[in-house]
Amino acid sequence: MIGQELLAGLLIPFLGTSLGAACVFVMKKELSPHVQKALLGFASGVMVAASVWSLLIPAMEESASLGSWSFLPAVVGFWAGTLFLLGLDHAIPHLHLHAQQPEGPHSHFSKTIMMALAVTLHNIPEGMAVGVVLAGWLAGGGDISFSAALALSIGIAIQNFPEGAIVSMPLKAAGAGRTKAFGLGVLSGAVEPVGGALTIVFAGLVLPVLPYLLAFAAGAMLYVVVEELIPEMSEGTHTDIGVVCFAVGFTLMMALDVALG
Repeated sequence: MIGQELLAGLLIPFLGTSLGAACVFVMKKELSPHVQKALLGFASGVMVAASVWSLLIPAMEESASLGSWSFLPAVVGFWAGTLFLLGLDHAIPHLHLHAQQPEGPHSHFSKTIMMALAVTLHNIPEGMAVGVVLAGWLAGGGDISFSAALALSIGIAIQNFPEGAIVSMPLKAAGAGRTKAFGLGVLSGAVEPVGGALTIVFAGLVLPVLPYLLAFAAGAMLYVVVEELIPEMSEGTHTDIGVVCFAVGFTLMMALDVALG
């Protein structure tokens, strides 16, 4: 039973990405700028709320024995996650949506590959977030329930659906065939269950680091939101749709965490 719940928790976000990537088979035109801003805003809201309610608050609750210093593991882990993503951002060649110049080291990768790598890069912390919350549930103790882990998986899956479309549709517009665009979209999300499983294994081996890992995932996710999603959401005019959808995503994830957690 635990194995089935664990598998479901890891695969639900991946399913969201895959279904979103499949939009390339049913949509003829690329997503409009307004729709892209709305989806980016929604994804940002979900990730910010998940970072607070599903990761940072549980990290401090897990460290309650430290008393007034219970914030320390959260602060250390948060900075570690931020710096980890900063390092990956400089080490992996990638191309953000609408950007003209790639980031990271020079490479001979095609535009489609670098766009897929950009999404893969910010799927890493999402997979880690699900994995570390599942690890907290497996560890027992009552601070993190399976319902809380499931709420996070569902929330990330919901924001992964439009994210999958945001990946596959521009790839198709950039010249990739439908099947290739779908395949790259799916592969960009495959890092989530893999990263989640590795995080569970690591957290199980070194259980005292669980609060640090929770905050690590939060720092990594918020790095992605601030460095990539919000700037893309705020480009050009009529950005209020992105802000409204940010609020929708934030409140939805907050409600899921409280209702199911």
